Amino acid sequence: MTDLTGAVWRKSTRSGGNGGECVEVATNISGIVAVRDSKDQLGAQLRFVPTAWVSFVQRINGGGFVDSPTR
Repeated sequence: MTDLTGAVWRKSTRSGGNGGECVEVATNISGIVAVRDSKDQLGAQLRFVPTAWVSFVQRINGGGFVDSPTR
């Protein structure tokens, strides 16, 4: 597993004034993008290959994730 000791974490620009309850992303580690919950900085950290992260962000920004009715 990749060591995230040197990760530089940044909060979403959309976090606003909600007390920092959002996700943080680290993109300074070669070959991965790391994501964690800002309220639980010592908790689980997700890791993505950069291409998967870019695809995810593009899909979010394009409205690709829409709530669907339950079946």
